[in-house]
Amino acid sequence: MKRRLYLTVGSVAGLLVLLMLVSACMWPMINVVETGQTAEYPEIQPGYYSTEPERILHESAASVEALERWTLVEEDRAQRQIVAERRTRLGFVDDITIRVEPVTEFVTQVHVRSASRVGKGDFGQNARNIEEFFGELDARLGSVKFDPQSAQAEEEEGAASEPAEGS
Repeated sequence: MKRRLYLTVGSVAGLLVLLMLVSACMWPMINVVETGQTAEYPEIQPGYYSTEPERILHESAASVEALERWTLVEEDRAQRQIVAERRTRLGFVDDITIRVEPVTEFVTQVHVRSASRVGKGDFGQNARNIEEFFGELDARLGSVKFDPQSAQAEEEEGAASEPAEGS
């Protein structure tokens, strides 16, 4: 009987250790992800939109309110910043800050920072928070979504196809 108990406890402990090792390989052990700033998530970049910052701030607040388990904590129109919280199913809380910044007269940039309040790793949740927010915002502002990399590539392509002067 004791032997059976020891084997069961040992098997469960071994399985937990294995699960921890697998999860450590799948997700980086970080608690903060910020657009354009987190080396572990190079694909998480700021969003660009070709409309005025006030509209984007309004739609960002509406996006936060529309998302499940998200709560709008503060909206500072003067600083163009929104503070929100997202609760996981297990009750953990992530703090999210959204900053809307004009880049040019016609382009506005949205930065998002998501940080876990507790723990030593977020199992990728902060990156998923940012992706979830941009998914909702893009659904609202899809027609004004702007990709600066494709615009730059088109500009370079157009310049390359122009005939040289004096030809």
